[in-house]
Amino acid sequence: MIEFLRAGGPVMIPLMGCSVLALAIIVERLVNLREQKTLPPDEVEHLHTLVEGGLLVQAEEFCEKRPGPLNNIVLAALGSRSEGVEAIRVVVGDQGRQEVPRLEKYLGVLGTVVSISPLLGLLGTVTGMIGVFQVVASQGVGQATALADGISEALITTATGLAIAIPALAFYNYFAGKAEAMVLEMERLALEFVKSIVGQQKAARAESSADVAVESEGAQ
Repeated sequence: MIEFLRAGGPVMIPLMGCSVLALAIIVERLVNLREQKTLPPDEVEHLHTLVEGGLLVQAEEFCEKRPGPLNNIVLAALGSRSEGVEAIRVVVGDQGRQEVPRLEKYLGVLGTVVSISPLLGLLGTVTGMIGVFQVVASQGVGQATALADGISEALITTATGLAIAIPALAFYNYFAGKAEAMVLEMERLALEFVKSIVGQQKAARAESSADVAVESEGAQ
């Protein structure tokens, strides 16, 4: 491995840095972007129970005590429950957009690695070919070993840059798509809670109106 790095020349140092950084981000996102962590089934079930039971204050307290992407969106929905459904949809959508950067944490850095790794590989190619032409200019084309060293440096750096960028790009697209899908699922759950809340409010108003009507008839 050391010989391989040495054969690639000085450009291999930043390339190895890019590979370590990309690997660290990929592992971190694989761990922290799991549904069990961003959409814990027990939290979803508990919130569903509280909302369906009309315990909205308790639901708000639960979301405040356990902040997270889903709970933040639900808290925003609960906080605007006195407004119309369309207004609540806007609030939920706005809060969902605020959660996207949190779910896409470090993806900007991973995208940078994707962009610069092939460029570093190209830089190694250029420096390697410069070395080849310097050998040709000073010693002629008969120095096969010296020429092979320069060509080897050019090919190794190019291959390394692509080997880093290709899987990093695949994971970047995967994580970005997963984050977007999770936000949409959270918004869907929040709107389900909102519909339940609105239904309860309508039922309460209808019951109140019926009680008023009964009292009015009794007074007559």
